[in-house]
Amino acid sequence: MKINDALRLIAGIMLIISLLLTHFVHPNWVFFTLFIALNLLQSAFTKWCPMITILRKFGLED
Repeated sequence: MKINDALRLIAGIMLIISLLLTHFVHPNWVFFTLFIALNLLQSAFTKWCPMITILRKFGLED
């Protein structure tokens, strides 16, 4: 698996988890969804994502 594939998979899983937590646990979990969205937006403009740094340390290929 390449880094971009893993990054999209992780982002999708995190969004699903945060929405499920919002629906079933507490409405304030929506702020976790907001955090994920803001991180995706900032990475689009800065071309830097903390998760990519972590995935590279795990040895995933670009």
